[in-house]
Amino acid sequence: MATSLHPLSSYDASKVPDASNMCFGIVVSEWNPEITGALLDGCVATLEKHGTLPENIHVKTVPGSFELIYGAHQMVLNGGYDAVIILGSVIRGETPHFDYICQGVTQGIAHINAKSEIPVVFGLLTTNDLQQAQDRSGGKLGNKGDECAVVAIKMAKF
Repeated sequence: MATSLHPLSSYDASKVPDASNMCFGIVVSEWNPEITGALLDGCVATLEKHGTLPENIHVKTVPGSFELIYGAHQMVLNGGYDAVIILGSVIRGETPHFDYICQGVTQGIAHINAKSEIPVVFGLLTTNDLQQAQDRSGGKLGNKGDECAVVAIKMAKF
């Protein structure tokens, strides 16, 4: 979690295992592309920084955040990945849709994690406004994509 004292992109690189022999699946939502594209860029750059070969990073897109559940499940079933990362952004609106999507994705990914042999890393931004999403996708609070990549590497070694 990002706070003013601990940005998302701040971590001790010496505590991250070598990822040169790892393969990752990333499922990214097309909704809010300015945000999800920045999350994806951060995630891929951090995986590569820690040794993952570009050909071992497999990215699939889904239309929205709710579809991240299906995408992650398919990657877990069919992949041969060391970990799967989901990246999405839901920004609160005027209706309860935000609450249903956030709860559904959280529960769906938690269920996959409980049943899977590989970790599925939760990279869904759930923010009140666009500025908060920008702050967490490469802005003043860092990039959740960076954090997800580090978590995926560490969990793959778990």
